[in-house]
Amino acid sequence: MSESLKSITPPNDWAVDSWTRREALQQAKYDDPDQLAAAQARLSRLPPLVTSWEILSLKEQVAEAQAGKRFFLQGGDCAEVFDECSPSIITNRLKVLLQMSLVMVHGMEMPVVRVGRFAGQYAKPRSDDFETRGEDRLPSYRGDIVNAPDFTAESRRPDPERMLQAYARSAMSMNFVRALVDGGFADLHHPEYWDLGWVEHSPLAEQFHRIADSIGHSVRFMETVTGQTPGSVRRVDFFTSHEALHLNYEQALTRQVPRQWGWFNLSTHFPWIGMRTAALEGAHVEMFRGIRNPIGIKVGPGMTADWLKGLIRTLNPDDEAGRIVLIHRMGAGKVGDTLPGLIEAVKATGSPVLWIADPMHGNTEKTASGYKTRRFDNIQAELEQAFDIHAASGSRLGGVHLELTGENVTECIGGARELGEDDLKRAYKTTVDPRLNYEQALELSMLIVGKHRSLMG
Repeated sequence: MSESLKSITPPNDWAVDSWTRREALQQAKYDDPDQLAAAQARLSRLPPLVTSWEILSLKEQVAEAQAGKRFFLQGGDCAEVFDECSPSIITNRLKVLLQMSLVMVHGMEMPVVRVGRFAGQYAKPRSDDFETRGEDRLPSYRGDIVNAPDFTAESRRPDPERMLQAYARSAMSMNFVRALVDGGFADLHHPEYWDLGWVEHSPLAEQFHRIADSIGHSVRFMETVTGQTPGSVRRVDFFTSHEALHLNYEQALTRQVPRQWGWFNLSTHFPWIGMRTAALEGAHVEMFRGIRNPIGIKVGPGMTADWLKGLIRTLNPDDEAGRIVLIHRMGAGKVGDTLPGLIEAVKATGSPVLWIADPMHGNTEKTASGYKTRRFDNIQAELEQAFDIHAASGSRLGGVHLELTGENVTECIGGARELGEDDLKRAYKTTVDPRLNYEQALELSMLIVGKHRSLMG
């Protein structure tokens, strides 16, 4: 382990259940505490989903990204659903992230940290505890880990057994991703493995193939010259992430491990905390305070400088490299007013952070026909502004956080196919938030490369 990641003083006033003595927002309200306790106890006896050495490896890579030596790509579904734990959906999601990362490696000439929003993204925050339709009022859908989306009393009842179902599907997803990666799916000699079946004559697919062919020729040339095959061209590191929202679930998978000090959240490599649960004295910050994972913090337009500095002091008191990733999500119309002051506040702490942009969540809107959507032009505008603001502030935008899918959806307006509002009804499949499709995601990766190059001169 690098010297920068040695340290630190574990908090002696923290316990794996100390969050239960704080206010816990955005939690399901179960009607049977005994059933909840029994499900949590069973979950705590199951094997972990990830390992401590994988987590520490990611922390090393985050530290390198903080130093400007890597770019951080995080992407996947807004909310996973149990019914979509299938090989084709998992494979297509992986294909899009691999294609995006290859475009970035080629264009930015640096390694990419690949982090999927999957294998655990089953909980969602809600603005209201209840949903009303006509005369009926039922608990809000909080993700498949809690209840089901159908608007019936039975479906909307929070069921603790769903935590075990979420664990099982996360384990199956992780097992399949590991098998694909270890089996050569990510081999640079065979980028044709990454083609998506539904993409037939996309200009972006053709452009990607030209990039892949160029890299393939370079790889084969180096192998011919050196007589060796670098292992990094046959497989890649791939990490998982989710919002660690459901605290009973997260506690059950937070463990101590042999030959390591402290506690690790072994439900995922990279948990993050959302704006709605980032209160300094709240349960989520308390839970995150005691784990050794690298952690993300969503930073929205409502975040104040003092609040953000307090979070950094609380969650990284020893200024540990690789520990903190700040994910700003402002909206194209607000990022210019809000982000510069927060960058200066973080710089004043002297603590190492990795800034990445989430240009999705601040640009959500509802059409006259009732569809929740995002306009590609606004996503692009926020991302381009973010690069410029960081550069002007003496900071660096070191990554992106995107909601995307490898499925042929029409959920975001604009992009390569110039989707309009009339296209939304054609293939709108998300249960919560609109996602970029393949072409929009790949176009965005090419725009990121172009912006990076322009700033680097």
